[in-house]
Amino acid sequence: MIEALSALFAPVFATQGLTTLVLAVFAAGLVRGFTGFGTSMVYMPFASTVLSPVWALITVLIFDMLGPLPNVPRALRDGAPRDVARLGAGALIGLPLGLFLLYRIDPVIFRWLVSLSALVLVALLMSGWRYSGELARWKVFATGTLGGLLGGVSGLAGPPVIMLYMASRRSVQTIRANILLYLLLTDVLALGIMLVSDRLTLTPLLIGLLLALPYTLANIIGGLLFRPDRERIYRVFAYALIAVSAIMNLPLFG
Repeated sequence: MIEALSALFAPVFATQGLTTLVLAVFAAGLVRGFTGFGTSMVYMPFASTVLSPVWALITVLIFDMLGPLPNVPRALRDGAPRDVARLGAGALIGLPLGLFLLYRIDPVIFRWLVSLSALVLVALLMSGWRYSGELARWKVFATGTLGGLLGGVSGLAGPPVIMLYMASRRSVQTIRANILLYLLLTDVLALGIMLVSDRLTLTPLLIGLLLALPYTLANIIGGLLFRPDRERIYRVFAYALIAVSAIMNLPLFG
């Protein structure tokens, strides 16, 4: 049994940059645990320097689906299920197009896309720019569609939804819960689409499973650290970590 597992995971441990992925995923898990978002924006810039675009996406889908599970019961209590359902319906439309583009993207362009998308989001959030209209049903659906498109092509499904909710009148608990549930739903949908299109391979799946261990631990720690009255501190920390991750992994630096 041990020998079989060793042979199965041998390609995983032979992956160059695995230590970098473990450190990146732990940092991403902390951010996700106490903000409800930020996993891909921290992890994907690092992953894009180590793995191919498709492999990077598969790994984040696996661990990001498993890691937040301890926080789901709280999210279900705090969230708005109808909004999450509309976001998910939109993602189901956007994801296939995003994945179609991902399968054909150049790895260097992928690195630029991931890092610049993360930096643009941080810049918009820090500038104070917010969506100021009402959360009409069609706008929530359209935002989910855009998130699905970006999630498929770059692994960053969160930014449109984050920008929508950060300006809403909903409580920080509800915003955090909705984003967490939406991202979990997009992970499940994306994996299902990749399975149907025969794009899932064993090694990145196993890497994702391995990374789920430090990621889950970091999610639990982040969830325990979360306090609504310290929202500003969490956001500043998350923005700084996302920006550093994106800048460090721009193709300009090798």
